[in-house]
Amino acid sequence: MSTYFHLRAVHPSALRNSEHWFQRLFEDDWDALRLRLDRHREEMLDRHYLDQDALYPGTDVVLGGTPIGPRPFLLLSAARAAQTAAYLASADFEALWRRAGADPGLHDLFASAHRDLTAFYERTAEYGDAVVKCRVPEPP
Repeated sequence: MSTYFHLRAVHPSALRNSEHWFQRLFEDDWDALRLRLDRHREEMLDRHYLDQDALYPGTDVVLGGTPIGPRPFLLLSAARAAQTAAYLASADFEALWRRAGADPGLHDLFASAHRDLTAFYERTAEYGDAVVKCRVPEPP
C-alpha cells in the first residue's frame, strides 16, 4: 500500500478544532478528490514527498504547518499559505533542483509536482484559504 501526502485548501471560517473533523476532511471518494485536484483546491504528492520537501528547505511548501493531533495533521494559516504562494511564484525550479542534488531520474516528476504545488498555492492564496495537510494511505 502506498502513502500519499495530501494538501487541501480550506476557508478559515470552515476550520474546526476537532481531530475528527480533520480526519473526515480527507475521507472523500476518489471522484471528489480528482475534481478538487483539477480545480487546484487539493494537491496530492506520492511517496516521494519527503524528497520533494528537500527541494524547499526552511519553507512551508510540503511539510510546513502547525501539527494538529496525533496523526498528525498540519495546518498552514491563510497568511502562511499566501507567503508560500509568493515564494513558489518566484522560485526557480532548476536552481532548487541543482541545490537539492536529488535523483536525476525523478527530475520530470518533481518538476511536474512543483508546477502543481505552485498552481495549488496560487489558487489557495487567491481565495484566502488555509491549507490542511495529511498523510493518507491509498485505498485498497
